[in-house]
Amino acid sequence: MKPGITTQLLHADRRQGAEHGAVHKPMHSAAAYQYNDVNDLCGVFQGTRAGFSYARQGTPTTAALEQKITLLEDGLGTVCFATGMAALTAVFTTMLRAGDHVVSSQYIFGNTNSLFLTLQQLGVEVTLVDATSADTVAAVLRPNTRLVFVETIANPGVQVADLHGIGELCRERQLLFVVDNTISTPYLFQPKSVGAGLVVNSLTKYIGGHGNAMGGAVTDVGGLDWTRYPNILDIYQTGDPSRWALTQLRKKGLRDQGATLAAEPAHRIAVGAETLTLRMERACANALMLAEWLNAQPLVARVNYPGLADHPQHEWARQWFRAGGKGGEPRFGALLSFELQAGLDCLQFLNYLQVLVLSTHLGDTRTLALPAAHTIYYEMGPARRAQMGIAESLIRISVGIEEPDDLLADLEQALQSLAKDAPA
Repeated sequence: MKPGITTQLLHADRRQGAEHGAVHKPMHSAAAYQYNDVNDLCGVFQGTRAGFSYARQGTPTTAALEQKITLLEDGLGTVCFATGMAALTAVFTTMLRAGDHVVSSQYIFGNTNSLFLTLQQLGVEVTLVDATSADTVAAVLRPNTRLVFVETIANPGVQVADLHGIGELCRERQLLFVVDNTISTPYLFQPKSVGAGLVVNSLTKYIGGHGNAMGGAVTDVGGLDWTRYPNILDIYQTGDPSRWALTQLRKKGLRDQGATLAAEPAHRIAVGAETLTLRMERACANALMLAEWLNAQPLVARVNYPGLADHPQHEWARQWFRAGGKGGEPRFGALLSFELQAGLDCLQFLNYLQVLVLSTHLGDTRTLALPAAHTIYYEMGPARRAQMGIAESLIRISVGIEEPDDLLADLEQALQSLAKDAPA
Protein backbone atom coordinates (compact mmCIF):
# COMPACT_ATOMS: atom_id res chain seq x y z
CA MET A 1 0.00 0.00 0.00
CA LYS A 2 1.35 3.42 -0.96
CA PRO A 3 1.56 5.74 2.06
CA GLY A 4 -0.37 9.02 2.12
CA ILE A 5 1.44 12.21 1.18
CA THR A 6 1.92 13.43 4.77
CA THR A 7 3.50 10.10 5.73
CA GLN A 8 5.75 10.26 2.68
CA LEU A 9 6.88 13.79 3.50
CA LEU A 10 7.53 13.04 7.15
CA HIS A 11 9.70 10.02 6.39
CA ALA A 12 11.32 11.11 3.12
CA ASP A 13 14.65 12.27 4.59
CA ARG A 14 15.34 9.23 6.74
CA ARG A 15 14.31 6.81 3.99
CA GLN A 16 16.76 8.53 1.63
CA GLY A 17 19.53 7.95 4.15
CA ALA A 18 20.04 11.19 6.07
CA GLU A 19 23.46 11.38 7.69
CA HIS A 20 24.02 9.80 11.11
CA GLY A 21 20.44 8.52 11.32
CA ALA A 22 18.94 12.01 11.44
CA VAL A 23 15.22 12.21 10.67
CA HIS A 24 15.76 15.56 8.89
CA LYS A 25 18.31 16.15 6.18
CA PRO A 26 20.90 18.45 7.79
CA MET A 27 21.97 21.79 6.37
CA HIS A 28 25.00 21.53 4.08
CA SER A 29 26.64 24.94 3.92
CA ALA A 30 29.72 23.98 1.88
CA ALA A 31 30.11 25.78 -1.43
CA ALA A 32 32.41 23.15 -2.98
CA TYR A 33 32.58 19.34 -2.99
CA GLN A 34 35.71 17.19 -3.27
CA TYR A 35 36.32 13.92 -5.09
CA ASN A 36 39.16 11.46 -4.57
CA ASP A 37 39.14 10.46 -8.22
CA VAL A 38 39.23 13.22 -10.83
CA ASN A 39 37.18 11.04 -13.18
CA ASP A 40 34.32 11.26 -10.71
CA LEU A 41 34.64 15.05 -10.64
CA CYS A 42 34.56 15.15 -14.43
CA GLY A 43 31.56 12.82 -14.49
CA VAL A 44 29.57 15.10 -12.18
CA PHE A 45 30.30 18.09 -14.42
CA GLN A 46 29.37 16.15 -17.55
CA GLY A 47 26.20 14.68 -16.07
CA THR A 48 27.27 11.05 -16.27
CA ARG A 49 27.65 10.65 -12.50
CA ALA A 50 25.38 11.74 -9.65
CA GLY A 51 26.88 14.19 -7.21
CA PHE A 52 27.49 17.86 -6.40
CA SER A 53 30.04 20.14 -7.96
CA TYR A 54 29.34 23.66 -6.73
CA ALA A 55 26.55 24.86 -4.45
CA ARG A 56 25.18 27.30 -7.01
CA GLN A 57 23.64 24.30 -8.82
CA GLY A 58 22.43 22.56 -5.67
CA THR A 59 23.43 20.91 -2.41
CA PRO A 60 22.37 17.77 -0.55
CA THR A 61 19.97 19.99 1.43
CA THR A 62 18.25 21.43 -1.64
CA ALA A 63 18.24 17.99 -3.27
CA ALA A 64 16.28 16.60 -0.31
CA LEU A 65 13.75 19.42 -0.65
CA GLU A 66 13.50 18.84 -4.41
CA GLN A 67 12.67 15.22 -3.74
CA LYS A 68 9.81 16.27 -1.46
CA ILE A 69 8.35 18.70 -4.01
CA THR A 70 8.57 15.97 -6.65
CA LEU A 71 6.59 13.71 -4.30
CA LEU A 72 3.95 16.39 -3.81
CA GLU A 73 3.53 16.99 -7.54
CA ASP A 74 3.94 13.33 -8.54
CA GLY A 75 6.61 14.52 -10.94
CA LEU A 76 9.79 13.34 -12.62
CA GLY A 77 12.10 15.80 -10.90
CA THR A 78 12.36 19.30 -9.46
CA VAL A 79 14.78 22.21 -9.50
CA CYS A 80 14.63 24.63 -6.56
CA PHE A 81 15.38 28.36 -6.70
CA ALA A 82 15.85 31.24 -4.29
CA THR A 83 12.30 32.56 -4.77
CA GLY A 84 9.14 31.80 -6.70
CA MET A 85 9.88 34.66 -9.08
CA ALA A 86 13.35 33.21 -9.71
CA ALA A 87 11.68 29.93 -10.63
CA LEU A 88 9.33 31.66 -13.07
CA THR A 89 12.16 33.70 -14.54
CA ALA A 90 14.18 30.54 -15.09
CA VAL A 91 11.30 28.88 -16.95
CA PHE A 92 10.71 31.80 -19.27
CA THR A 93 14.35 32.66 -19.96
CA THR A 94 15.56 29.09 -20.45
CA MET A 95 12.57 27.67 -22.34
CA LEU A 96 11.97 30.64 -24.68
CA ARG A 97 13.95 32.49 -27.33
CA ALA A 98 13.59 35.88 -29.00
CA GLY A 99 10.78 35.63 -31.54
CA ASP A 100 8.74 33.12 -29.52
CA HIS A 101 5.17 33.82 -28.49
CA VAL A 102 3.62 33.20 -25.06
CA VAL A 103 -0.08 33.09 -24.22
CA SER A 104 -0.78 33.86 -20.59
CA SER A 105 -3.80 34.30 -18.38
CA GLN A 106 -4.48 37.96 -17.72
CA TYR A 107 -5.23 37.01 -14.11
CA ILE A 108 -1.70 36.74 -12.79
CA PHE A 109 0.48 37.86 -9.91
CA GLY A 110 1.63 41.46 -10.28
CA ASN A 111 5.33 40.59 -10.43
CA THR A 112 4.66 37.97 -13.11
CA ASN A 113 2.97 40.68 -15.15
CA SER A 114 6.07 42.84 -14.70
CA LEU A 115 8.30 39.94 -15.75
CA PHE A 116 6.34 39.60 -18.97
CA LEU A 117 7.07 43.26 -19.74
CA THR A 118 10.77 42.45 -19.41
CA LEU A 119 10.41 39.43 -21.71
CA GLN A 120 8.78 41.63 -24.32
CA GLN A 121 11.78 43.96 -24.18
CA LEU A 122 13.95 40.91 -24.88
CA GLY A 123 12.00 39.94 -27.99
CA VAL A 124 9.43 37.47 -26.65
CA GLU A 125 5.85 38.25 -27.63
CA VAL A 126 3.24 37.95 -24.87
CA THR A 127 -0.54 37.88 -25.27
CA LEU A 128 -2.74 38.13 -22.16
CA VAL A 129 -6.21 36.56 -22.34
CA ASP A 130 -9.11 35.57 -20.12
CA ALA A 131 -7.95 32.04 -19.32
CA THR A 132 -11.27 31.02 -17.77
CA SER A 133 -12.04 29.79 -21.31
CA ALA A 134 -9.79 27.61 -23.44
CA ASP A 135 -11.45 29.14 -26.50
CA THR A 136 -9.87 32.53 -25.78
CA VAL A 137 -6.47 30.84 -25.62
CA ALA A 138 -7.05 28.95 -28.87
CA ALA A 139 -8.11 32.17 -30.62
CA VAL A 140 -4.70 33.83 -30.15
CA LEU A 141 -2.36 30.92 -30.88
CA ARG A 142 0.23 31.54 -33.58
CA PRO A 143 2.78 29.40 -35.42
CA ASN A 144 5.48 30.74 -33.09
CA THR A 145 3.53 30.08 -29.87
CA ARG A 146 5.70 27.96 -27.61
CA LEU A 147 4.16 28.20 -24.17
CA VAL A 148 0.85 28.74 -22.38
CA PHE A 149 0.91 29.95 -18.78
CA VAL A 150 -1.81 30.06 -16.14
CA GLU A 151 -2.24 30.19 -12.38
CA THR A 152 -4.63 27.56 -11.03
CA ILE A 153 -6.41 30.05 -8.75
CA ALA A 154 -5.60 33.67 -9.53
CA ASN A 155 -4.31 36.18 -7.01
CA PRO A 156 -6.20 38.26 -5.85
CA GLY A 157 -9.44 37.84 -7.83
CA VAL A 158 -9.45 34.03 -7.37
CA GLN A 159 -10.55 33.32 -10.95
CA VAL A 160 -10.09 29.65 -11.85
CA ALA A 161 -8.45 28.92 -15.21
CA ASP A 162 -10.00 26.43 -17.64
CA LEU A 163 -7.31 23.96 -16.67
CA HIS A 164 -8.72 20.90 -18.41
CA GLY A 165 -9.63 22.73 -21.61
CA ILE A 166 -6.27 24.49 -21.89
CA GLY A 167 -4.41 21.31 -21.05
CA GLU A 168 -6.18 19.45 -23.84
CA LEU A 169 -5.48 22.31 -26.26
CA CYS A 170 -1.77 22.27 -25.40
CA ARG A 171 -1.65 18.51 -25.83
CA GLU A 172 -3.21 18.75 -29.28
CA ARG A 173 -0.89 21.56 -30.39
CA GLN A 174 2.25 20.18 -28.67
CA LEU A 175 2.64 23.36 -26.62
CA LEU A 176 4.41 23.63 -23.29
CA PHE A 177 1.74 24.10 -20.62
CA VAL A 178 3.18 25.83 -17.55
CA VAL A 179 0.99 25.99 -14.44
CA ASP A 180 1.67 28.06 -11.35
CA ASN A 181 0.23 25.89 -8.58
CA THR A 182 1.10 28.20 -5.68
CA ILE A 183 -2.41 29.17 -4.55
CA SER A 184 -4.05 25.74 -4.82
CA THR A 185 -0.90 23.84 -3.73
CA PRO A 186 -0.32 20.21 -4.77
CA TYR A 187 -2.42 19.14 -1.79
CA LEU A 188 -5.55 20.46 -3.53
CA PHE A 189 -4.56 19.98 -7.17
CA GLN A 190 -1.85 18.34 -9.24
CA PRO A 191 -1.45 20.02 -12.66
CA LYS A 192 -0.09 16.73 -13.98
CA SER A 193 -3.74 15.64 -14.15
CA VAL A 194 -4.45 18.20 -16.89
CA GLY A 195 -1.33 17.59 -18.97
CA ALA A 196 0.98 20.30 -17.63
CA GLY A 197 4.60 20.07 -18.67
CA LEU A 198 6.16 22.22 -15.95
CA VAL A 199 4.66 23.18 -12.59
CA VAL A 200 5.86 26.18 -10.62
CA ASN A 201 5.41 26.63 -6.87
CA SER A 202 6.44 29.55 -4.73
CA LEU A 203 7.76 27.64 -1.73
CA THR A 204 7.67 30.88 0.27
CA LYS A 205 3.90 30.50 0.45
CA TYR A 206 1.90 27.48 1.63
CA ILE A 207 4.51 24.76 1.18
CA GLY A 208 6.99 26.48 3.51
CA GLY A 209 4.01 27.94 5.28
CA HIS A 210 5.46 29.94 8.15
CA GLY A 211 6.63 33.16 6.52
CA ASN A 212 10.24 32.53 7.52
CA ALA A 213 11.95 31.39 4.31
CA MET A 214 11.85 32.19 0.62
CA GLY A 215 12.11 29.69 -2.20
CA GLY A 216 10.65 28.50 -5.48
CA ALA A 217 10.49 25.28 -7.46
CA VAL A 218 9.93 24.03 -10.99
CA THR A 219 8.77 20.44 -11.35
CA ASP A 220 8.67 18.47 -14.58
CA VAL A 221 5.51 16.36 -14.41
CA GLY A 222 5.95 14.65 -17.76
CA GLY A 223 3.35 16.37 -19.89
CA LEU A 224 5.60 17.24 -22.84
CA ASP A 225 7.86 15.21 -25.11
CA TRP A 226 11.05 17.28 -24.97
CA THR A 227 12.39 15.69 -28.17
CA ARG A 228 9.71 17.73 -29.98
CA TYR A 229 10.40 21.03 -28.21
CA PRO A 230 12.69 23.23 -30.31
CA ASN A 231 14.31 25.24 -27.51
CA ILE A 232 16.30 22.51 -25.78
CA LEU A 233 19.95 23.27 -26.47
CA ASP A 234 21.93 20.61 -28.30
CA ILE A 235 24.37 20.16 -25.43
CA TYR A 236 21.53 19.06 -23.12
CA GLN A 237 19.99 16.61 -25.59
CA THR A 238 21.84 13.66 -24.14
CA GLY A 239 20.68 10.76 -22.00
CA ASP A 240 17.05 10.35 -20.93
CA PRO A 241 14.91 12.91 -22.86
CA SER A 242 12.54 13.23 -19.89
CA ARG A 243 15.42 14.95 -18.00
CA TRP A 244 16.43 17.40 -20.72
CA ALA A 245 14.33 20.33 -19.49
CA LEU A 246 15.39 19.80 -15.88
CA THR A 247 19.04 19.79 -16.92
CA GLN A 248 18.59 22.98 -18.94
CA LEU A 249 16.76 24.66 -16.05
CA ARG A 250 19.52 23.72 -13.63
CA LYS A 251 22.37 24.71 -15.92
CA LYS A 252 20.93 27.91 -17.39
CA GLY A 253 18.57 28.94 -14.59
CA LEU A 254 20.79 28.11 -11.59
CA ARG A 255 24.36 27.88 -12.80
CA ASP A 256 24.22 30.86 -15.18
CA GLN A 257 21.64 33.07 -13.46
CA GLY A 258 22.68 32.25 -9.90
CA ALA A 259 19.23 32.26 -8.30
CA THR A 260 20.36 29.63 -5.81
CA LEU A 261 18.33 28.46 -2.83
CA ALA A 262 20.65 28.44 0.19
CA ALA A 263 20.79 25.57 2.64
CA GLU A 264 19.13 27.31 5.62
CA PRO A 265 15.92 28.39 3.85
CA ALA A 266 15.81 25.05 2.05
CA HIS A 267 15.88 23.27 5.39
CA ARG A 268 13.15 25.51 6.84
CA ILE A 269 10.92 24.96 3.82
CA ALA A 270 11.48 21.20 3.93
CA VAL A 271 10.44 21.05 7.58
CA GLY A 272 7.47 23.35 6.95
CA ALA A 273 6.29 21.15 4.09
CA GLU A 274 5.75 18.27 6.49
CA THR A 275 2.63 19.99 7.89
CA LEU A 276 1.25 21.27 4.57
CA THR A 277 -1.81 19.03 4.65
CA LEU A 278 -2.71 19.94 8.22
CA ARG A 279 -2.30 23.67 7.63
CA MET A 280 -4.23 23.64 4.36
CA GLU A 281 -7.15 21.79 5.94
CA ARG A 282 -7.48 24.42 8.69
CA ALA A 283 -6.83 27.41 6.43
CA CYS A 284 -9.30 26.25 3.76
CA ALA A 285 -11.98 25.64 6.38
CA ASN A 286 -11.38 29.09 7.87
CA ALA A 287 -11.49 30.71 4.43
CA LEU A 288 -14.81 29.11 3.50
CA MET A 289 -16.32 30.19 6.81
CA LEU A 290 -15.10 33.78 6.43
CA ALA A 291 -16.25 33.99 2.81
CA GLU A 292 -19.74 32.81 3.69
CA TRP A 293 -19.94 35.20 6.66
CA LEU A 294 -18.70 38.20 4.66
CA ASN A 295 -21.11 37.36 1.86
CA ALA A 296 -24.00 37.83 4.30
CA GLN A 297 -22.88 41.23 5.64
CA PRO A 298 -24.82 44.30 4.43
CA LEU A 299 -21.67 46.46 4.36
CA VAL A 300 -19.94 44.04 1.96
CA ALA A 301 -20.74 44.46 -1.73
CA ARG A 302 -18.96 41.45 -3.18
CA VAL A 303 -16.94 38.45 -2.06
CA ASN A 304 -14.59 36.52 -4.36
CA TYR A 305 -14.03 32.93 -3.31
CA PRO A 306 -14.32 29.72 -5.38
CA GLY A 307 -16.19 28.01 -2.55
CA LEU A 308 -19.20 30.31 -2.92
CA ALA A 309 -21.99 29.04 -5.15
CA ASP A 310 -22.13 32.30 -7.13
CA HIS A 311 -18.45 32.18 -8.09
CA PRO A 312 -18.29 31.85 -11.90
CA GLN A 313 -16.03 28.78 -11.74
CA HIS A 314 -17.50 27.24 -8.57
CA GLU A 315 -18.39 23.93 -10.23
CA TRP A 316 -14.92 23.56 -11.70
CA ALA A 317 -13.45 24.25 -8.27
CA ARG A 318 -15.70 21.61 -6.71
CA GLN A 319 -14.54 19.05 -9.27
CA TRP A 320 -10.83 19.85 -9.37
CA PHE A 321 -9.63 21.17 -6.01
CA ARG A 322 -9.81 18.38 -3.50
CA ALA A 323 -8.06 17.28 -0.34
CA GLY A 324 -5.13 15.05 -1.22
CA GLY A 325 -5.00 16.30 -4.80
CA LYS A 326 -7.72 13.93 -6.01
CA GLY A 327 -10.51 11.86 -4.61
CA GLY A 328 -10.94 13.80 -1.37
CA GLU A 329 -13.53 16.35 -0.32
CA PRO A 330 -13.65 19.68 -2.19
CA ARG A 331 -11.33 22.37 -0.87
CA PHE A 332 -11.33 25.87 -2.30
CA GLY A 333 -8.06 27.34 -1.15
CA ALA A 334 -7.20 29.84 1.57
CA LEU A 335 -7.28 33.08 -0.43
CA LEU A 336 -10.30 35.38 -0.75
CA SER A 337 -10.99 38.98 -1.60
CA PHE A 338 -13.93 41.32 -1.14
CA GLU A 339 -15.21 44.83 -1.72
CA LEU A 340 -17.11 47.05 0.69
CA GLN A 341 -20.24 48.94 -0.29
CA ALA A 342 -19.71 52.14 -2.27
CA GLY A 343 -18.66 55.06 -0.11
CA LEU A 344 -16.95 52.98 2.57
CA ASP A 345 -13.21 53.40 2.99
CA CYS A 346 -11.32 50.11 2.66
CA LEU A 347 -8.18 51.63 4.19
CA GLN A 348 -10.08 52.80 7.24
CA PHE A 349 -11.63 49.35 7.60
CA LEU A 350 -8.22 47.69 7.49
CA ASN A 351 -6.91 49.97 10.22
CA TYR A 352 -9.65 48.72 12.56
CA LEU A 353 -8.40 45.12 12.34
CA GLN A 354 -6.65 43.78 15.43
CA VAL A 355 -6.08 40.06 14.81
CA LEU A 356 -5.63 40.08 11.04
CA VAL A 357 -2.14 41.30 10.14
CA LEU A 358 -1.74 44.21 7.72
CA SER A 359 0.96 42.76 5.52
CA THR A 360 1.88 41.59 2.07
CA HIS A 361 2.64 37.89 1.54
CA LEU A 362 0.22 34.96 1.53
CA GLY A 363 0.24 31.32 2.58
CA ASP A 364 1.32 32.16 6.14
CA THR A 365 0.05 30.52 9.32
CA ARG A 366 -1.25 33.98 10.24
CA THR A 367 -4.17 35.66 8.46
CA LEU A 368 -2.94 38.60 6.39
CA ALA A 369 -4.91 41.47 4.83
CA LEU A 370 -4.05 44.29 2.44
CA PRO A 371 -5.62 46.73 -0.06
CA ALA A 372 -4.58 45.14 -3.37
CA ALA A 373 -4.81 48.20 -5.65
CA HIS A 374 -2.84 50.39 -3.25
CA THR A 375 0.01 47.94 -2.69
CA ILE A 376 1.01 44.85 -4.67
CA TYR A 377 -0.88 45.93 -7.84
CA TYR A 378 -0.25 49.67 -7.56
CA GLU A 379 2.49 49.67 -10.21
CA MET A 380 0.13 48.19 -12.81
CA GLY A 381 -2.05 51.28 -13.03
CA PRO A 382 -5.86 51.45 -13.06
CA ALA A 383 -6.40 50.23 -16.64
CA ARG A 384 -4.45 46.99 -16.15
CA ARG A 385 -6.05 46.46 -12.74
CA ALA A 386 -9.49 46.79 -14.32
CA GLN A 387 -8.53 44.20 -16.95
CA MET A 388 -7.60 41.82 -14.12
CA GLY A 389 -10.84 42.46 -12.25
CA ILE A 390 -9.09 44.24 -9.37
CA ALA A 391 -11.37 46.96 -8.01
CA GLU A 392 -9.70 50.01 -6.50
CA SER A 393 -11.24 49.12 -3.14
CA LEU A 394 -10.44 45.38 -3.25
CA ILE A 395 -9.28 43.84 0.03
CA ARG A 396 -7.30 40.60 -0.18
CA ILE A 397 -7.20 38.18 2.72
CA SER A 398 -4.79 35.28 2.98
CA VAL A 399 -6.45 33.13 5.61
CA GLY A 400 -4.35 31.43 8.26
CA ILE A 401 -4.90 28.82 10.93
CA GLU A 402 -6.12 30.90 13.87
CA GLU A 403 -9.25 29.91 15.79
CA PRO A 404 -12.14 30.72 13.44
CA ASP A 405 -14.14 32.57 16.09
CA ASP A 406 -11.26 34.99 16.64
CA LEU A 407 -11.10 35.84 12.94
CA LEU A 408 -14.86 36.34 12.74
CA ALA A 409 -14.90 38.54 15.83
CA ASP A 410 -12.12 40.73 14.40
CA LEU A 411 -13.87 41.25 11.08
CA GLU A 412 -17.16 41.93 12.84
CA GLN A 413 -15.73 44.58 15.15
CA ALA A 414 -13.95 46.25 12.22
CA LEU A 415 -17.17 46.44 10.22
CA GLN A 416 -19.05 47.78 13.24
CA SER A 417 -16.42 50.45 13.81
CA LEU A 418 -16.53 51.42 10.15
CA ALA A 419 -20.34 51.69 10.25
CA LYS A 420 -20.19 54.03 13.23
CA ASP A 421 -17.75 56.35 11.48
CA ALA A 422 -19.41 56.25 8.06
CA PRO A 423 -21.09 59.50 7.00
CA ALA A 424 -24.87 59.53 7.43
